[in-house]
Parts: sequence; structure tokens; C-alpha cells
Amino acid sequence: MPEHNIPPQYGPSSRILILGSFPSVRSREEGFFYAHPQNRFWRVIASLTDREVPCSVEEKKRLLSESGIALWDVISYCEIDGSSDSSIRNTVPNDIARILREAPVRAVFTNGKKAHELYVKHILPSTGREDLCLPSTSAANASYSMERLLSEWSVIGKYLKE
Repeated sequence: MPEHNIPPQYGPSSRILILGSFPSVRSREEGFFYAHPQNRFWRVIASLTDREVPCSVEEKKRLLSESGIALWDVISYCEIDGSSDSSIRNTVPNDIARILREAPVRAVFTNGKKAHELYVKHILPSTGREDLCLPSTSAANASYSMERLLSEWSVIGKYLKE
């Protein structure tokens, strides 16, 4: 069973929390979120925050911190075939409540339907914090163009500007 090896990214300025389901093989290998070059997460966040697309892990961490974004995944352990969300089973959740206690998070967003489904099952009952499900930034979500993703994800902007 693969283990989540990436610590949560959050701090005293984190106004929103974005949760994925579980890191891809590439992200686990590189030790940071959304490492696969075809995943559009960093391009979406950079565009919505009027920043350059970060390349290094340090640049990604700085973008999150300076923009007020906390980032983690719903699942800590699971059985998974490769990086396929549809194959996730036998899940153990991360302690998301810790972030909600320690950071001034105003809104929780899930990146894709699987993250939302897992959040509702594992996290919502204990925290009572509803999430807003955004379309997945994964390349597997080919039905969403970059423009459509930006339109849907733009809802995070109002929380980042407050």
C-alpha cells in the first residue's frame, strides 16, 4: 500500500485549503504535489494568482504561501493502481482537521470528483466543513480545456482577495 510522503503545505496566511485525492506516482517520486508535467494544477493556480508558473518545489511552496493557499490530499494510505483515482480503495484519511484548527482557512476545495467523494466520506463527518468540488486539473480530465478549468476554478479568487 503506497504511503503519502508529502507533508501538508499550510501556514498562518492560509485562507483556502485545496485537497487532492492521493499523490500520483510521479508526485510521490518527486516528493511534491502535482509533479506530472501534464497536470494543469500549477498553471491554473499561477494564472488565478497572476504569477509565473512555478518550476521548482521551492517556487511552488512560495506561490502557495504568498497566495494564502493550503494544499494537501484527503488520503494518507490506500491501495491504488498507478495513479488512477478510479482504482483507489481501502483508504485511510489524512488528519485534515489539524489544518483547519491551525490555519485561518475560510473555504475548502476538492480537486476532482474522487477527492470530493473521499472528503465527504472521511472528513466532512468529523469537521462539519463543506467542500466545493472543482473539476480535476489532471490531464485525464480531457473534457475540460484550460479556459474551462480557469473559469470553474476562478471561484477561489474571492477567498484569496479577502
